Amino acid sequence: MVGLTALADSFHLTPHEALSGVFGSISLAAWIFLLVPQLVENYKQGSAEGISLAFLTVWFIGDITNLAGAVWAGLVPTVIALAVYFCFADLLLIAQCVYYNVSNARRARKASELSAQSGSSEEEPLLSRRGSENIGLPGSRRRSSAASRRRTLSGGRRDSLSKILEEESKNRVWLRNAVSVVLICCAGAAGWVIAWKSGVWRPAPVGDDKSPTGTPMGAEILGYASAVCYLGARIPQIIKNQRERSCDGLSLLFFLLSLLGNATYGAGILFHSQERDYFLINLPWLIGSLGTMVEDAVIFLQFHMYGEKTLASAVVE
Repeated sequence: MVGLTALADSFHLTPHEALSGVFGSISLAAWIFLLVPQLVENYKQGSAEGISLAFLTVWFIGDITNLAGAVWAGLVPTVIALAVYFCFADLLLIAQCVYYNVSNARRARKASELSAQSGSSEEEPLLSRRGSENIGLPGSRRRSSAASRRRTLSGGRRDSLSKILEEESKNRVWLRNAVSVVLICCAGAAGWVIAWKSGVWRPAPVGDDKSPTGTPMGAEILGYASAVCYLGARIPQIIKNQRERSCDGLSLLFFLLSLLGNATYGAGILFHSQERDYFLINLPWLIGSLGTMVEDAVIFLQFHMYGEKTLASAVVE
């Protein structure tokens, strides 16, 4: 904080203006890298069954309405370019999910057809042969009991080993995610410093938010529509996680970056000004960010409830 205050004083910038710029830049960095963790997770899994297509579709509609509203309102080219980038990133993730869902469904259908054809002809002779070989053999019960005891002992060792591996894997995941969040914060802060020193970024006076003509009604309606879409997008994902009692296939970092982006976005607005008119103008976006953060908290709770079970099954297998 001392270094930031000194930097602000040297450039005749108040600490609140500097913090607003830093938080806004961190939010921008979080949004730019937001979808990358989920794209990587889908690629590593070779599947997109964990993420809800309804979630991505509603989110994409929100980005489309956000882009249309930005163009209609005549916002600066940087904002419009970012809105275009978000739409293309959404399309990339949706296309990846559709590709994996279709290809995996086709592969599963072929495998089930092959197993149905071969299983009916081979299962019955094998079962009858095994039954005739095992009936009446002396000592078979004794050997079965000894084998059962060995399986019990090995099962206990495997359970304890799986718990150790599960704990280590969980710690590595959280450490990797924490490092990623810190790097995003550093990149955002560094980007703000570069933009400020080069003159690209300057704090906007609060009075500039009130133009004589005001925001076009259509653009304002599209802005509210995008906020509603962002709020409702996570509901299908929350329902899917609850129904399947699993968060397998979801990237925790994806939702961490979403939380970081919304939190710093709201902080950037509040540090810019606490005047009543400015606050009321930005109230819909603040409510949207807060609501999305609440929904992300629900998903984090689901990760805590179901994530350990998923990880344990993966370790045992």
